[in-house]
This record gives sequence, C-alpha cells and structure tokens, in this order.
Amino acid sequence: MRKSPALLLLLALQSMAVSTTMAGPVKNGFDLADALVPASKILSGGPQRDGIPAIDTPRFVTARAASFLKQDQRVLGIRHNGVSKAYPITILSWHEIVNDRFAGDPVAVTYCPLCGTGIAYLAQTGDQAMTFGVSGLLYNSDMLLYDRKTHSLWSQIMRQAVSGPMKTARLKAIPVEHTRWSEWKRRHPGTLVLSTDTGYSRDYSSSPYRGYEESRKLLFPVQAQDDRYHPKETVLGVELDGHFKAYPFVELEQTTGEVHDTLAGRNIVVQYDRDNRSASAAIANGDRLAAVTAFWFAWYAFHPDTAVYRADTQADNKK
Repeated sequence: MRKSPALLLLLALQSMAVSTTMAGPVKNGFDLADALVPASKILSGGPQRDGIPAIDTPRFVTARAASFLKQDQRVLGIRHNGVSKAYPITILSWHEIVNDRFAGDPVAVTYCPLCGTGIAYLAQTGDQAMTFGVSGLLYNSDMLLYDRKTHSLWSQIMRQAVSGPMKTARLKAIPVEHTRWSEWKRRHPGTLVLSTDTGYSRDYSSSPYRGYEESRKLLFPVQAQDDRYHPKETVLGVELDGHFKAYPFVELEQTTGEVHDTLAGRNIVVQYDRDNRSASAAIANGDRLAAVTAFWFAWYAFHPDTAVYRADTQADNKK
C-alpha cells in the first residue's frame, strides 16, 4: 500500500515519540510522577499541549445548511436532553475535542483518530463544569485529555483521570452513534451540525490520517495485542458493571442485525446496521448503553480480558 504524505509524517512522529520515551516524569508540561499508568508508557504524539486545538466555542448549522457534508461521510451523532447534534469526523480528526453544551449540560465530545473512538462525557464532577484540551500525549495509542482547571490527565477509553489532582475520578459517558450522515439526518431531521467555521484554518475536506485505517501497522506501541482480527477491525465495545465485551463488525455481519446476549448477568441487545456500518447496545428494557465504536487493537489494549462475541457460537443471534 502506498503511504500518504500524512501517514509518513505520523510515522516520523512515532519514531520521535519512542525515542523520547525515557525523557522523565514530566512530558508536555504534565507531571507524571503520580500516574496510575506507567509514566514510561505515556508517549508524545508529536504535537505539544494544545498543538491540536480543541473547539471551545462550537458553531452549528442546520442539516439543510450543512452542504459541506457528503451523504456517506461519518459523524458522531448525539441525542441528549432533547437536542440532536452531529459532529463530522472530518472536523473531529483535526481537533479531537469539542467542549459543548446540551440544554445546560456541559458535554465534552472526544474523538481519537488513532483508535477510531468517539466518546462523549458529561463534563462535570459534582456540580463543577469542566472543559478539556488536547495534551499531545498518548497512552496505548489513545489520546489523553487534560482538564483546564487542575491539568489532570484523563484517558479517553478508560474514562478516568490517570494523573494530577483528579486522579482516579471518572467521567460519565453518554450514548454516541458513529454512523453515516445520511442515516443520522434521516432519523434526526432537526439535528444541528458542527460547522466548519471553527475559527481555525484546516482542510476539513481531507483527513490527516489518510490510509491509516487500512494499514495493519500501529503508529504507537500498546500494552497488549491480539491477532484474532485485523488491528483496525471495527468493534462495538460494551462495558457493564465492570465486565467488558467486544462485538466485531465482521461477526455482526453474519447475524440478522439483532443480537440478544448476556453480559454481567444482564440481558442486552446489540443492534447492527450493516448498510451504515454502525452498532449500538441497550439493556433488554430499552435503556441505551454508552458503548464505544473502536478499532479492535485499541479495545483489546485496554481490556485484554475482554469477552468477544462470535457469531458461530451464539445460539440466540438469530432472534
């Protein structure tokens, strides 16, 4: 596969990051001496702190006015407090964090292009609202956010602060759909769409990670790997009561699109939309779970003890 210039640049950044792995407990201005994860495994992704600028004052347009967005492009769709919003992946890949609000609730919308993970959190601890920036650091190839009040580092996939005054604190994730724009718009015609008017000059028509999803290579080392699937195979990762399970899309392709399963002793339903390559999970009573769409390598790196759904061993996957 011919590597794009952007991918070659990322490979160069990887080499630079690995060469500075042992630089010490302070990286990008963050003190890692008290980190919950090994400081030596926290790597520079290349940019300095805020070198990838979070969007702090997001602007939105109506679905009709979102002419910059093609029907088959991917979005993170969120429905919260009666408000629907779509965040184009083409924008998120350049900014990684949008500090937003949904009818008063502070919400941090995050996307890690290296892991394919889009996760949204209620951005508060107790009654204290929080905003986040991009630290420029990675753990297990996944972005580390930092909150602007305490400068604690937060692991996106762990949903937890791993260093600083907020260490061990957790954020509550809210459901996110990773789907095609045409499908989100069909089901949410009144949706707002994150505008390309971000205040920054970026080429939102192209991805800085072109070719990465198809490559088997990782740009940064991870703590655990498993070769049952292509490293970038898309999975729906479900966490319930401290138990974890991955639903690879290649397995879900072999089902009717509705899988009845049991996790942590509770009945759940996984819905798979093969036309739009998206999946979601809910408890059998209908309550949606904040499952995450991710690359297989990323889910496994954080959850090496994960259960894995296999279509050929599930008796009830035809329900």
